[in-house]
Amino acid sequence: MATLAAFFTVFTHPELFALVALGTFAGVYVGAIPGLSVTMAVSILISFTFSWDVMPAIALMIGIYMGGVYGGSRTAILLNIPGAPAAIATAIDGYPMAKRGQAGEAIGITTTMSFFGGFVGIIVLAVAAPFVSNFALTFQPRDYMLLAVLGLLLVGSLAGESLVKGIFCGALGLMLGTVGMDPLTFTQRFTFDLPLLQSGISFIAVMIGLFGVSEALSQLHHIDKTPVRQAISRIVPSFATIRKHLPLSLQTSALGVLIGALPGTGGDIAALMAYDHAKRVTRNPERAFGDGAIEGLVAPETANNAAVGGAFIPMMTLGIPGDAVTAIMIGALFIHGLNPGPMLMVEKPDMFWFIVGGLVLANFCMLLFGLTGIKLFVKIVEMPRAVLVPLIMLLSIVGAYAVNNSITDVYWMLGFGVFGYFLKLYGYPLGPIILGVILSRLLDDNWRRAIISERGSLPDFFLGLVSSPLSLTLFLAVLFIFFSQTPPWKRWRGRREALRAKADPARPAAATGSEGGR
Repeated sequence: MATLAAFFTVFTHPELFALVALGTFAGVYVGAIPGLSVTMAVSILISFTFSWDVMPAIALMIGIYMGGVYGGSRTAILLNIPGAPAAIATAIDGYPMAKRGQAGEAIGITTTMSFFGGFVGIIVLAVAAPFVSNFALTFQPRDYMLLAVLGLLLVGSLAGESLVKGIFCGALGLMLGTVGMDPLTFTQRFTFDLPLLQSGISFIAVMIGLFGVSEALSQLHHIDKTPVRQAISRIVPSFATIRKHLPLSLQTSALGVLIGALPGTGGDIAALMAYDHAKRVTRNPERAFGDGAIEGLVAPETANNAAVGGAFIPMMTLGIPGDAVTAIMIGALFIHGLNPGPMLMVEKPDMFWFIVGGLVLANFCMLLFGLTGIKLFVKIVEMPRAVLVPLIMLLSIVGAYAVNNSITDVYWMLGFGVFGYFLKLYGYPLGPIILGVILSRLLDDNWRRAIISERGSLPDFFLGLVSSPLSLTLFLAVLFIFFSQTPPWKRWRGRREALRAKADPARPAAATGSEGGR
């Protein structure tokens, strides 16, 4: 009974209810502004809430977290500027839908699927937190390295029509991610003895420049073109649409929970891996991936919101943060006299169930706020380009500056914006660059930790890959995905699908559907 009462505390106390709702509302719109990250918002809240009681402080942070992860999809769909790294994959198919006048439908799908993914993550947190956290603890540095390699193989999904250009952009992203001080040896890498580069290049500045400024420059080619009118006849997706994509959403939600529960990963990696998974398992989408496939919205949005519940699992059961936001929340709990970890579950089980109840309420609030105000929000896309382009530039500058309050980040953002414009002009995909920057630290750090743990012996390292069931599974997955992207495999798969289509004329050819064979 005490557990049930703790769960419903947030529903029965008007103050707590209002704080969760307020935090979710603020999170949706903070997350929609490029550069204003959820991590920044939660960290600022600590200075305002350290004198509060623990429950009101945590309630507000939970709302900000849940709303912010979803909010990044708004500008990703409407302006092709992901409000957060977790929304990068959403922009790939969401923005083409907005350009066709389907922005309302795209936002409705992302909102509904974000709610579904968040709910799955909360259920796993409530039911299977100890099991998932124990499984996450089995990951060795070599397993994190293999996970990063798996992520890099997403280049095939983000490369568009040219795998070679995608590989080039992915390698460029890896290089950009290693600029600065080496975190293990504290030596300078790719800094050319310039103090400006010693702290590295802000990932957010790169993302905003490549997506925001380059899009604004591209819009200048069509400055006199009449904006597409948005059809807002139906926002909430039909039950048939939800049922059709239910298997995919369950798969990507499970993937999001697992990735979110791994310390140091988070919703951005989960969303990208879910997008790649959708391309591999979807046979005949209504539209090609990259051209407005609904599956391209379902997969990343369910995964990045499921990762919220996943990130709380190691935090609550082990005292280990799943991502940057839960790391700050651990600090908040310490400030209020609580010690996150196994003893918290024993000594303060009511706090665990209070957080679960807060996440449930925040998820419902996210659905409510996400489905309201859409008709007003999509007016952004209908603006004349002479107004829209300066608006994009303004949002980009504010977002880049807000990361570190540094004008240097604005210069980086503008430089990468011009660079991204020319890349787009010549058909180079921008997604792999961001992918490389995201995964560079995860790959670099864990590769060296794995080698150090084996005392620098490569034979022992490769022996470890096959001696551990988890490492072996990940290694085989890397090999399978790598070889499945090679031209011989694709030609064989294309011939097989052609023979099937010839044998069954009613069956559509796979080449006209999923772009997983690119």
